[in-house]
Amino acid sequence: VERRFRGLERLRARVGDQNLRYEALGGYEIFKNTEGGIFETCMNKKAYFNKQLAQITGQKQTYKLSKTNFGFQNVLPTLIHNTAEGQIDTGKMMTSLLALARERGVRFFNGLKIEQINDSEANNQANVELVTSEGWAFTARKVIVATNGFARRLMPHIAVEPARNQVIVTKPLPTLKIKGCFHYDRGYVYFRNIGNRLLLGGSRNLDYENERTDVFGTTGVIQSALNTLLETTILPNEKIEIDASWSGIMGIGTVKKPIIERISPNVVVSVRMGGMGVAIGSLVGDEAARLISTTF
Repeated sequence: VERRFRGLERLRARVGDQNLRYEALGGYEIFKNTEGGIFETCMNKKAYFNKQLAQITGQKQTYKLSKTNFGFQNVLPTLIHNTAEGQIDTGKMMTSLLALARERGVRFFNGLKIEQINDSEANNQANVELVTSEGWAFTARKVIVATNGFARRLMPHIAVEPARNQVIVTKPLPTLKIKGCFHYDRGYVYFRNIGNRLLLGGSRNLDYENERTDVFGTTGVIQSALNTLLETTILPNEKIEIDASWSGIMGIGTVKKPIIERISPNVVVSVRMGGMGVAIGSLVGDEAARLISTTF
């Protein structure tokens, strides 16, 4: 939790709220009508988490109860409101980060697939060999592997698994009341407003095995579930048109903690964002850079 909060604060400080289109609209946990027991369990933990989070967020009541009427159906009337959660425009985030990196002299080579990394274990020399899919190789002094859900293509032993999440986004909805970030079905579903559009993604728990993949794509099972949820629960009284759908690949594991480790003298791995890469990615990257800079 602290990484998530500090990571976003660091990103805002480096890039600026305007360049991120940062909005402090809060986050909400939604519970199905059948999840009264889960709701009570969360309620019983609210005071404990507020006490723990106070030293991070600076707020005595980070989590509060909310009966804000967003027009949802088939859910409990009370939501749990995370007052410290915010949202950004991830496209603007990437544009700003790329511009900042280029200003610092970073060069980017896109579309180059690395098949193998070989470290000769000799420090202070260009001895890490990166073998490309084109059959040729180049060398570097130090390497950070930050491919998250794709990491096991290079390093099968790393304890990170790919998880595909499918996403849909609506066309503009002039009467959209929903503002903020929302978590549903124990967090397997996430939705938020983007201006007057609604972005909705997740439901991989409905087809676990097929969604444990690092191959991009959408499926009828998940797309149908997202559309049904949109029409029956989230926006039951709206005329909805879907503008686009796509998928993304997360890196997950048995614990919600990133892997930031040196795996050889000149190679560090920085993966397993656990679905929180936007929030913690900048801080995890900073930790990996500090690790690769130290002497083995």
